[in-house]
Amino acid sequence: MIVTKSPTMGPSISDLFSPRRARVWVAFTLTCALLLFLARQRGAAAEWNAGQQPPPNSVAAPDEQGPKEVREDEVDWSKFAYLQYVTNSHYLCNSVMLFGQLHQHGSKADRVMMYPEGMFNLEVSEAAGRGKGGKRHDIELLNKARDDFNVKLVPVSVQHRATADSTWAESFTKLLAFNQTQYSRVLSLDSDAVLLGSVDELFTLPPSPVAMPRAYWLYPEEKKLASHILLVEPSAEEFERVLDATNKGGEDEYDMEILNTLYQDSAMVIPHRRYALLTQVFRWEDGEHAKYLGSDREEWDPIEVFNEAKYLHFSDWPLPKPWLGAAEDLRQRLEPKCRDKDGVESCVERDIWNGIYRDFHERRQRVCGYSIDPPEG
Repeated sequence: MIVTKSPTMGPSISDLFSPRRARVWVAFTLTCALLLFLARQRGAAAEWNAGQQPPPNSVAAPDEQGPKEVREDEVDWSKFAYLQYVTNSHYLCNSVMLFGQLHQHGSKADRVMMYPEGMFNLEVSEAAGRGKGGKRHDIELLNKARDDFNVKLVPVSVQHRATADSTWAESFTKLLAFNQTQYSRVLSLDSDAVLLGSVDELFTLPPSPVAMPRAYWLYPEEKKLASHILLVEPSAEEFERVLDATNKGGEDEYDMEILNTLYQDSAMVIPHRRYALLTQVFRWEDGEHAKYLGSDREEWDPIEVFNEAKYLHFSDWPLPKPWLGAAEDLRQRLEPKCRDKDGVESCVERDIWNGIYRDFHERRQRVCGYSIDPPEG
């Protein structure tokens, strides 16, 4: 309760009584009331603080700007893990790059890579050759993840289903996150992305079986949650539910559809601003940015949007993913257009967008030895 003094207050209570005894009695009464008020305020503050200060290994509630920062001694980070799933050589390099960024940002939670059984096999690698993209190179990247970025390597059976679009036929492997019960919470990040800052604070969100951002680019036609960033509390019960929903899914249902079927109305929503920026947002026309900003009253500022973002996802259809390469004429045709801003040409969106792709290729060359994926074999 907040007490304010009105600037139009009339005479005090004591002024209404002329006898001295009345004034003394009123002063005494007001003093007692004030002391009682302060005592209640202290009690309320203590109760609030007790409710807001989590015990060790628990989570803290988010404020309006997102999850609260917590002291290291309040969290047992060994109970949390960042999770990457790898289905083939093409995505292995991306995963190692993202783990490198987690390492760079000093992320405190464990790091786990689920990779295909047989990939880490020297006998297979010798038979498969030593060239870029071959099995030996896969092993070198796995070793790099383990030795340089402290990644725990977990062999799994890739989850494949016959689907209408083969692009996401193995994306169900991501759902094995629900089975990582050695952790109380795991954060699955798709590897076709750039980590621009630490996101450790997401582990401190209030308890919920699943947390996901909204797929704001589909609104208002489709109201869905996006799965490229996925916070999960693993359990045998939830894993069984996910498996059952997956087995019953249709040919045009992928990991994102499965998760929406189960959790669309019950999942905690991660703010998409800061945690789910798509590269295509920089290509949008005037008037479209309200989907990302959440309001048609806020002015679009590409520099501010980029600077506040922590997780950037490559999505620029029909431009292919950056590691697959693209014809130069297609890239130039799809790059963001310059805008007229107060009579001056501004190319900020184009510069940011091209810089994102340029930085990705340069880092991929450093980490993997090549920026564009070589052919298989």
